[in-house]
Amino acid sequence: MEQQQHQLTNCSTWSTAPKLHHLLHQNPQRIAFSNGRRQKSNQKKKSLNWRMRGFGNETPVLVVKASNGGAGTDVVETAVVDRPKLRRFQVSQGHPSPFGATTCDGGVNFAVYSANAVSVTLCLITLSDLEEDKVTEQLSLDPLTNKTGNVWHVFLKGDFKDTLYGYKFEGKFSPEEGLYYDSSKIVLDPYAKAVIRRGEYGKLSPDGNCWPQMAGTVPSFDDEFDWEGDLPLKYPQKDLIIYEIHVRGFTRHESSMAELPGTYLGLVEKLDHLKELGINCIELMPCHEFNELEYFGYNSVLGDYKVNFWGYSTVNYFSPMIRYSSAGIRNCGHDAINEVKFLIKEAHKRGIEVIMDVVFNHTAEGNENGPILSFRGADNSIYYMLAPKGEFYNYSGCGNTFNCNHPVVRQFIIDCLRYWVTEMHVDGFRFDLASIMTRGSSLWDATNVYGIPIKGDLLTTGTPLANPPLVDMISNDPILRGVKLIAEAWDTGGLYQVGMFPHWGIWSEWNGKYRDTVRQFIKGTDGFSGALAECLCGSPNLYQEGGRRPWNSINFVCAHDGFTLADLVTYNNKHNLANGEDNNDGESHNNSWNCGQEGEFASISVKKLRKRQMQNFFVCLMVSQGVPMIYMGDEYGHTKGGNNNTYCHDNYINYFRWDKKEESSLDFFRFCCLMTKFRQESESLGLNDFPTAERLQWHGHAPGVPDWSETSRFVAFTLMDSVKRELYIAFNASHLPATITLPERPGYRWDPLVDTSKPAPFDFLSSDLPGRDIAVKQYAHFLDANLYPMLSYSSIILFLSPVDP
Repeated sequence: MEQQQHQLTNCSTWSTAPKLHHLLHQNPQRIAFSNGRRQKSNQKKKSLNWRMRGFGNETPVLVVKASNGGAGTDVVETAVVDRPKLRRFQVSQGHPSPFGATTCDGGVNFAVYSANAVSVTLCLITLSDLEEDKVTEQLSLDPLTNKTGNVWHVFLKGDFKDTLYGYKFEGKFSPEEGLYYDSSKIVLDPYAKAVIRRGEYGKLSPDGNCWPQMAGTVPSFDDEFDWEGDLPLKYPQKDLIIYEIHVRGFTRHESSMAELPGTYLGLVEKLDHLKELGINCIELMPCHEFNELEYFGYNSVLGDYKVNFWGYSTVNYFSPMIRYSSAGIRNCGHDAINEVKFLIKEAHKRGIEVIMDVVFNHTAEGNENGPILSFRGADNSIYYMLAPKGEFYNYSGCGNTFNCNHPVVRQFIIDCLRYWVTEMHVDGFRFDLASIMTRGSSLWDATNVYGIPIKGDLLTTGTPLANPPLVDMISNDPILRGVKLIAEAWDTGGLYQVGMFPHWGIWSEWNGKYRDTVRQFIKGTDGFSGALAECLCGSPNLYQEGGRRPWNSINFVCAHDGFTLADLVTYNNKHNLANGEDNNDGESHNNSWNCGQEGEFASISVKKLRKRQMQNFFVCLMVSQGVPMIYMGDEYGHTKGGNNNTYCHDNYINYFRWDKKEESSLDFFRFCCLMTKFRQESESLGLNDFPTAERLQWHGHAPGVPDWSETSRFVAFTLMDSVKRELYIAFNASHLPATITLPERPGYRWDPLVDTSKPAPFDFLSSDLPGRDIAVKQYAHFLDANLYPMLSYSSIILFLSPVDP
């Protein structure tokens, strides 16, 4: 036990001590703040601090402060505060940094930000008490000794085994002022490293509550993980082939035969599949803690229950999704954290980087009708973008908007990103609805926004900023500048910044214009030949003028949101009835084409055309400058039945079908594997800068005569390649076949490699293909005449070989 300490300065005020001593013993249970007697003094500002500090519940804390009250008097402020009544812990003042719960000096320091709370209580909860919604022990923080600025803090020593924590914040409940304090709520620390309550995915609490009380895990001195010397792979971004993946959906289907299906460890079991496909970077769909039961309700269409499957509704940004782990809440979440680390370590061993999809645009707390979980209970007016009367701005389309450019919030985001890089070894981030991070924060007055008052309209909240402070901080952070940074450069408030996102030379973008252009051209829409050429070159029309490179464009045809690749060629219209919203949800403009018949049941000729179109899309993705991204399941032709908004389905609709992948292993999957390998082996298909005329030449049906007219549906080009010598690549998106004339290269001949009009396995003439020589001879009479026949809706790749004398 600490010895009682007396700290006394300025003995002229010692006469107050007997009165304080009397007050202390007269009513030790209450907290009193009062103005003491005034004493005349000609001296300068004085201070008196008399603290009696200890542990346990033996003696209350006494604090006395005196300061100059003006007019030659001193105002003596006194405080009598109960000593904390904690059975298992020793208590001391603590430190205001770092935020969160941090092990140090043989104990744990707790620090949390709240500018507007008038009191804060630290709640300590055992796992068994949490299940009964009980608080095991609680400690009211003294605003005089446990608060520095707007940070509340305390330091505890003791046995924290199986101990969780949360906070109660007391203050005004005044929505019109943006304040939602409710001292009956135990809220999560925004900096908690794991969130504990339900350990099993999709399972309600015993009382049927979808939002049972949650708590954060207290860190342990025993938290160790053997990284086995793991270091960042640091691939040049131009060399990446990204695979967007859902942790649970990847192995949850019974055909995965995974030992731990639907978990981080289940994904580890299947990493070799990604290696076979040629993937060297996975982009994990949200793996921060979220509540999959947020939308829980019976779905009469499918006879199951709707959940938040995608996870774009964050509860806590530092915490991994506990119910994606096989450990669940075992060891208060520490084992789950280690499973994520193990996944990342094993991915790195296979040469695969790991990027996280992060959702810093909104949280699960929603609008004014949403729950009080964390940020809202700690300081709603700081963490969310609010109008002057407390209304929530909704640039996210999900009820609230994270106040990203507020100084406190942007520091929170920086701290979070740094944690995932330094502690969890992730290689980068994809920022969902990243344009929200460029909007001005709600700081209530122009002085806080601009540094000086201004005349006129003071409502600047949400205004797009040319140099947003958060993006600036991330871009120039000594740790974060070295990782992959990818922006989804739009939001639901109409701010579309593809090609214009503030980038500091290092940010990449999900290139939505690439997606739309490629879809339009491949399905045979007039007027897109010139736009396709831009896409094939890495979209210099978007990125070159701003000083960026082709690798700043993340090229994709399909992603989690929208049609799969197979559905893109099978459906003209969305078919979202399974969502239970009468087909009113989801995007109605998909730029898709069903190849002549709607739905999976179609004629043989239509099915052949669909497969050809899928191959055309994949070829285009792999031969375009920039960084290709593949959506999970597209490599075998996964279908969602035409549903383009499958956010709510924890079932076969979203599950990777390993049985279907095996069926496709000698067909489309083989084609995809060979195309990714071809891209990686070709020096010219991952350039660090935009191709010039010295390397690239455009052609039409005749060499050197490209057709950029409105009705042209043919694009061809040759590309000098230091490994392959020269490539000839062409796309015929017309409904008519064409015989093209190839460029003459004396001493060389054009050899066929890819032709999507050919049946498998002759659609890709790999060097180890049995019967390859016979297949090549079938082209000989055309190639000898420098010609090549192309069927409608097909693409080809030829390479240059020296003529054998």
